[in-house]
Amino acid sequence: MNFPPDVPSFEPEQLLSWAIQQFGQRFAVVTSFQKEGMVLVHMAVQIFPKVRVLTIDTGRMPEETYAMMETVRQHYNISIETLTPDATESSRLVTLHGPNLFRQSGALRKLCCEVRKVRPLARKMTELDAFAVGLRRGQSEERAHVEKVAVDGPRLKLSPLADWDEEQIEKYLTEHQVPVHPLYAQGYATVGCHCCTRAIQPGEALRAGRWWWENEGDKECGLHVTPKGQLKRELDVLLEEITAS
Repeated sequence: MNFPPDVPSFEPEQLLSWAIQQFGQRFAVVTSFQKEGMVLVHMAVQIFPKVRVLTIDTGRMPEETYAMMETVRQHYNISIETLTPDATESSRLVTLHGPNLFRQSGALRKLCCEVRKVRPLARKMTELDAFAVGLRRGQSEERAHVEKVAVDGPRLKLSPLADWDEEQIEKYLTEHQVPVHPLYAQGYATVGCHCCTRAIQPGEALRAGRWWWENEGDKECGLHVTPKGQLKRELDVLLEEITAS
């Protein structure tokens, strides 16, 4: 999909405004209600109060996330489109590998994320021509080269905050009185499934609280960084077993 050459240089609000005007209801903000995502939600609602907001409920979310979802819904008077895993796939996942398969191997952890997060979002993407996420280059080594505007198959993936730092995020949240996920107050730096996320210790990397038992590999679920090499081959085999009719 083509876009004007000056679009990647837009400031976040300008980029969101362009996307809303360009794509209308075929654009959405995708968020798990972390700080960056909440900045985007706030910006987008100011531009268009009926902007589409999507979130993924994996079935393993902490109670604080459900409370945050309701806070956001009421605060901005918006609907939140909630995506869930395919019931048959999630049932097969647990039947074959148990409820806590993510502790057994990197490939099984990726499989859990694939079924509970990646595939539900992929199904919803057929309704969209563009979407925005809260990725920042400073979040991790894997995200260091995130582009503000990237072609993601037949649609555009926007990361309006790609070049923002933590200080800019915090300043925006404070100045605009944006709701903040309650787990941040408990020492969390990122928020995911309750079984796969913990608070971090002083000096730890931002994403150290994700899948902390893994000694190797990226701290990613597959939504933004696709597995490669042997891990990808193992994941493909496992996924075929889950999705076979």
